[in-house]
Amino acid sequence: MKYARAIAFAALAGITIIGSGCSVGRGQQTAGSYVDDAAITTSVKAKFAEDKTVSATSLSVETLNGTVQLSGFAKSTAEKMQAENIARGVNHVKSVRNDIVVRP
Repeated sequence: MKYARAIAFAALAGITIIGSGCSVGRGQQTAGSYVDDAAITTSVKAKFAEDKTVSATSLSVETLNGTVQLSGFAKSTAEKMQAENIARGVNHVKSVRNDIVVRP
């Protein structure tokens, strides 16, 4: 009985994946590149949390096809530049778009 349920579940999952075309809703991005982008975003956020000069809670990170977009508010130009440098240092980052606004 358990074996039959496992086969039915696997078949349903397979049909779902085939029916969706293995695409993940962010345009034409594949499941593999979505996972890679999620890993990059997580790595950048983790490095922000480790760095005492960057306020991880005030900054947002999004990644699409290896391009990291930074947004949010920084207290200084130095913090903005440090955030960009951290993002550029993460593996598999192709480019960084720094849209962080410096608030005086």
